[in-house]
Amino acid sequence: MLDSLTIGRRIRQARTDRGMTLEALGAAVGRAASQISVLENGRRSPRLSELQAVARAIGVPLDDLLSPEAPTPRAALEIALERAQRSPLYTSLGLPPLPPRKSLSDDAITAVLGLHSELERLHRERAATPEEARRANTELRKEQRRHANHFPELEATAARLLQAVGHAGGPLSQRVASSLATHLGFSLHYVSDLPASTRSVTDLENGRLYLPVRQRAGADPRSALLQALAAVVLEAGEPTDYEDFLRQRVETNYLAGALMIPEASAVDFLTAAKAQRELSVEDLRDAFAVTYETAAHRFTNLATVHLDIPVHFLKVHASGAISKAYENDSAAFPTDALGAVEGQLVCRWWSARQVFAVEDRFSPYHQYTDKPGGTYWCTSSIQSSSRGDFSVSVGTPFATAKWFRGRDTTNRQTSRCPDPSCCRLPPEELTDRWSGASWPSARIEASLLAAPPVGTFTGVDHTDVYEFLERHAPRDSV
Repeated sequence: MLDSLTIGRRIRQARTDRGMTLEALGAAVGRAASQISVLENGRRSPRLSELQAVARAIGVPLDDLLSPEAPTPRAALEIALERAQRSPLYTSLGLPPLPPRKSLSDDAITAVLGLHSELERLHRERAATPEEARRANTELRKEQRRHANHFPELEATAARLLQAVGHAGGPLSQRVASSLATHLGFSLHYVSDLPASTRSVTDLENGRLYLPVRQRAGADPRSALLQALAAVVLEAGEPTDYEDFLRQRVETNYLAGALMIPEASAVDFLTAAKAQRELSVEDLRDAFAVTYETAAHRFTNLATVHLDIPVHFLKVHASGAISKAYENDSAAFPTDALGAVEGQLVCRWWSARQVFAVEDRFSPYHQYTDKPGGTYWCTSSIQSSSRGDFSVSVGTPFATAKWFRGRDTTNRQTSRCPDPSCCRLPPEELTDRWSGASWPSARIEASLLAAPPVGTFTGVDHTDVYEFLERHAPRDSV
């Protein structure tokens, strides 16, 4: 990928070395001087043909402009300053921009960069306990974005398994899910004493799969079964670190989703809905008898590759904190200094939070939101669980909202986040009234103070698991 900042500085250096003005270079390449200025400031990524024209006009080889090295030490400082100001950390501070004018000395820039570097270091230290998990999650999300959240090898595995048990399409029944377990060599055992830190326990030695008798509120009884079978099919071994653990979780969840909503059937269903401009997560949920969240996740797997629709997905707690997120449509999620979105507060004007104020919690809520990066349409639904209420949202840019039911909504909000004046700071009249006259007592989650769990399976109590297996193992195998 071309580095617009470095290329811009190299263009500026080459132009000034030859005594050319912005107007002269613009005239030579058929562009306005303002457009050349934007190019030199690195505000726009140049096309290769455009760079070739600039190189010819200035009289330098194209390779000179494409060199990754800054043309001068001063330019290197200016580039570093620009990059620092574009970072999530700097943006979150709400500071005004600091243009690298000639009057700004090298020492001043060096001091600002030093302060920024130290702030980043402090943020990394403060996040030391969960940092590895957040970094791993961020990298996994980038990988999902590169693949449009669609993984053909997992789709092929799901299709092969469904064919093996004779599933011809449509909703996957509990009976067929049980047949899949038998096909893979496992008997199912529903127990009341499953270790509290687990969703299921697989006895690989005796071919027994243990599942809870009582399901969590709102949970799909097939999910835990299919996720456990997916782990076996994918030969998920002991995770060696957080990245390995999270990757296994993503892949097993993906395969389980592909079993409950088979790709071929779902694509036919969604393609027909798109032709009618009636795409709807609710219809996908109902057609395949799954939870709303499963349907929303699955929609993101298929929408871009098969329907040519960029999308984003959000699961947000009633407090506004992000639980899960994915995007390939440039929806700008709030991030911490490390680029992680989990735990960050969503703008209160987004659909994902506005839906909590809607009285009708059974009907989908649709909204357009004007954001700094463009207008987006979203559909949101509230899902209740033992951990509280969450909104699950699927959205797309304005241009592709035309394919969805609910595109005619009159609900519209404006978000200026990450500008603190959008929703992070209380209104002035409330600040004047209550600042210094109130003291809220914050709720602290015990997990925030806990040390990282010890063991190979993150968060699983091995003593409970092994004692459980000992209790339930066939007597002749002990």
